[in-house]
Parts: sequence; C-alpha cells; structure tokens
Amino acid sequence: MTDEGRVLAGRYRVGALIGRGGMSDVHLGSDTRLGRQVAIKLLKPQLATDPAFRMRFRQEAQSAARMAHPTIVRVFDAGEETVIDPAGQEVQLPFIVMEHVEGRLLKDIIHDGPLEAAAAVRVIDGVLTALEYSHRAGVVHRDIKPGNIMITTTGQVKVMDFGIARAVSDSSTTVAQTTAILGTASYFSPEQAKGETVDARTDLYSTGVVLFEMLTGRPPFRGETPVAVAYQHVSERPVKPSVINPKVSPALDSVVLHALAKDRNQRYQTAAEFRGDVDTAASGRIPARREPDQATLLFGTPTGSISTSELALRQLTEDETMTRTQRRPPAIWIWSGIVAVIVIVIAVMYWAFNLQPSDDLPSNAREIPTLTGLTYEQAAGQLQELGLPATPIEATDDTVPSGEVIRTDPPAAEIVDVGTTVSVYVSTGRQPVVVPDVRNKALDQAKADLEAVGLVPGLETRENSPTVPADTVLTTTPEASASVPVGSTVDFLISSGKVTLPDLTGQTLAAATSYLSAENLQLTAIPKPDASCKAQQGSPVIRQSLAPGDVPQRSEVELSYCAG
Repeated sequence: MTDEGRVLAGRYRVGALIGRGGMSDVHLGSDTRLGRQVAIKLLKPQLATDPAFRMRFRQEAQSAARMAHPTIVRVFDAGEETVIDPAGQEVQLPFIVMEHVEGRLLKDIIHDGPLEAAAAVRVIDGVLTALEYSHRAGVVHRDIKPGNIMITTTGQVKVMDFGIARAVSDSSTTVAQTTAILGTASYFSPEQAKGETVDARTDLYSTGVVLFEMLTGRPPFRGETPVAVAYQHVSERPVKPSVINPKVSPALDSVVLHALAKDRNQRYQTAAEFRGDVDTAASGRIPARREPDQATLLFGTPTGSISTSELALRQLTEDETMTRTQRRPPAIWIWSGIVAVIVIVIAVMYWAFNLQPSDDLPSNAREIPTLTGLTYEQAAGQLQELGLPATPIEATDDTVPSGEVIRTDPPAAEIVDVGTTVSVYVSTGRQPVVVPDVRNKALDQAKADLEAVGLVPGLETRENSPTVPADTVLTTTPEASASVPVGSTVDFLISSGKVTLPDLTGQTLAAATSYLSAENLQLTAIPKPDASCKAQQGSPVIRQSLAPGDVPQRSEVELSYCAG
C-alpha cells in the first residue's frame, strides 16, 4: 500500500515522503482547492485501530488548529480517510494537514555537535515563546523534543505536533506500549515516567532536557531501554552541562538544573519565568532563585488561578493580627506522615525499577532490525523472515568495506507495516574517480592535478623522447580516463629530455646524416672534412663529436670524414 498520489478529503493530494517517525509518516502535499503547498501527516494504520485514540487525536488536532503564532507550525485541517491495510481490511486512517516549513529539525542540527551557547539560547527562547502562547490557550504539548522543533532557513523556531503527543498519552494505549511506539523516553518528565497527570510544568522539564542536549550534544539520561531512561528521570540527578562541555557557563548550568528539578513545584512554574532566566544567563549573570509559591506547593494550583484555600492560607501567613487557634498536630502524626511518604516513594521506585518494557507490537507491525555490517544476502534473509521485502541500493562509502550493508531506509528500530519495502544500502567501497589526462604536462602540474581529485602520485620512470621536453609526462598507469577508487596511486612515465645516439663510425656520410635526422632522433649532422687522410668512396665517417649513448634533444653532431 502506498500513500503517494492519494487524495484526502477530496482536496489534499499526497506527495513525496519527506519525514518518517515511529508513529506517523509526513508527506509533501498540495491543497488543490487553495493552491498551496502543505505537509500531510498520516498516522500508521496499526496505530489507528483504537477508536479512543482516533477520537482523542481528532479533538487535539482541532484544538491545535485554533492556535496561530509565528513560533508554532499551523494545523490547517484534520480528518480520517478509509484505506485498505496490507491484510485487506478497511481501516480509518487519521491525517493532519499542516503548514509546510522549509528548514532543518533541531535533532539533525544537534547531531552535528553541541550548539554554541548563544545559538542554544536563541532556539530555547523561541520554544518557550511557543509554550507560553499554548499554555495560555490551555494546551499542553507533552512531547517537547528536538524532533518536534524545526529551525527554518531564516533561523526562526517552529514547534510542531501540538496535541499529537496528548493523543498518544491519553488513549487506551499502556505506558509500556507507548514507549515502544515512540521509541524514546529521553524527554519524559518524572511525572510522565510515573504515570501521573501532567501540566504545563511538564513541558518546561522537557524543554530543560532539550536545552541540556543542545549545550552538550546528548540528553542528560541514557540507557539501554526506554524504561531504564524513565527510571533515571525519576530517581537520578543530572550532571551539570559544563561537566560534559566546559564551554557552558555557570549561569546556564544553574538554569538547566533548575528546569530539571524532579519535583514540579521546585522547577520553573511558567514559560515566561524560564525564558527570563535564560535571557539573564545569556548576559552572563546567574539568575536569582525564587521560592515557589506556598499555595502551589500545598494545593498544586497553577499560577494565575487562586483557590479559596490558597487565599485563606495567605491570610494566615501574612496577617499578623489574626490569632492561630488550632494547636499543632501531635508529633506522632508528623512522624506517621513522614513514614507514609517514605513508604510511597519506595513503592514507586520499586515499581519503576521492576517495570518491564513491552516488546509486543500489533500483529501487522514490524521493527526494522540492525543490519549494518551484514552482506546483502544476510540482511535480505532477516527481513524476509519479518515479512519485509528488501531492495538493494549500491552506494559508495570510504569506511564500510565493499559488499557490506551501510544502512537501511526505513532505519533500524523503526516500526513499519508488514510488507513495507526496505531499501538496503550496500557499500561499493570507496568512491571511484576518473584519472585526469596529464600527458604533456609538467611533472609538478600533473601531481597537483592528481591530488586535486583524491589520487596519490606514485613512481616516476624516465624514458628518452626526441620531442617531449624533460620532466614532462608521457603517460600514466592507470591511463587517463580510467576509473579507480579515491586514494589510488598513479605512476608516471616522464620524458628524460634525451635521445640515444648510436656509434656511426664506418657509416657513409649520407647514411649517418639520414640516421641522425630520423623521427626517433631528430639530431643535426654537421659534416667535417679531414684533409689528413685520403678521400674514400662514399666518404665513410671516421669519428663523431659526441660519444655514443644518451645525449640532449636536438644536439649537433660533427661527422668527420677523409677528404685528402
């Protein structure tokens, strides 16, 4: 089943695939009614079989569509399309039509290495601006991560997928299944890892993780399984970013660690507060820490809405004219409460530690295995066992030996439908280059030409030539226009600038003169009569001015003959 070319809702034509994730594919598309380019996100069929998921997905897409802000990727439309899955069954496939943004994902930028502090601050400022807007609108993102943040070609920050993560987390899918689908828990907040309700402060924790990763090149917690990473979010303290990247300032260390507080009441309470401290740290000053509002600590009431209990508590703590009539609770009650809290914490840690990830996938879904380093036959065999046809694609690679698998598309660990064709990229070795034609060029220039295309100058052999100047290339091995791997050695045959002069004594003057002027010598004969001896028929040469052997090109040779 292919999505390219399909028309959704009678107006959105699906184009080429431009992105692939664990739970959806993103295609370039066009709105035929309005004549504009869009991005179309199609949920994978194996995730669309849950009615509760589809309903929640639709509600959140509608909520996201109402948000209009320069830092948020607009959602134009959403709906469901009836499609036929590989098993021949009809399924309702949810789709979302979004603004098409030209740029790079933040995760791809981080893959190139840590960002400079100033660049990281600019990006995180844009993310927090988007979150401040969405939180005021009552929308919690729940899936802030570099893969959902786009940096446009003009440097603007765009946050994507508002509401989609909520559709996952609030559906009937279990936590373990959700981590299997999403494939990462690196950006979970502690409350998400423990399965508790989330609020705007959850987004701020995830934003702190993103800031940590931009500054260091990796997330604060890593593990072999998503559950292992989630456990670290709950129980382990992150290191300062400067421990990994000494270029990070103490001010940014302070901001990151405050954003990553385990207790949501101890971390940033609003996106505006977070952004203010980021700007302060960017100027080189360590932000002053503010104590959390006591009413928030007791009742968990978000800032901006004050309950009756909170007002009463403030009145008790601030009005010195009021007299406290209730006595302190007995000490045994206090200790009993402390013990109860300790027992609850231990129970939660035991549950998180012993929670096993679920490897179960829907019956029509498969996980792409890691095939790097195998031969194509071995890789195709593994894919065939999973019901995934393979297609070989040859590609040059300077590091992977010829005949071994470089990578696959879709990549390893991605969840796909049964029957999905997997492109297997097989190394053909180093990239071939064409040997340039350096004949009749000076040796130094010829070497420079070879090095310019990645070839290595080799042996130099000299050969006599009547016409080609000395130290000029006659030919190469391999010859010009031959295709060889990058880094190959090319040998030179070079003109010596000389010719081989034979012994001409005894030859007639006419024959010797003709021999010297031949194409293979091109030397000049100068007859020289000798009156000391009696002339002979044919005037044989009695001596020559240059001895037999190698002589410079175009030399003059005196031929003495008897003329007495």
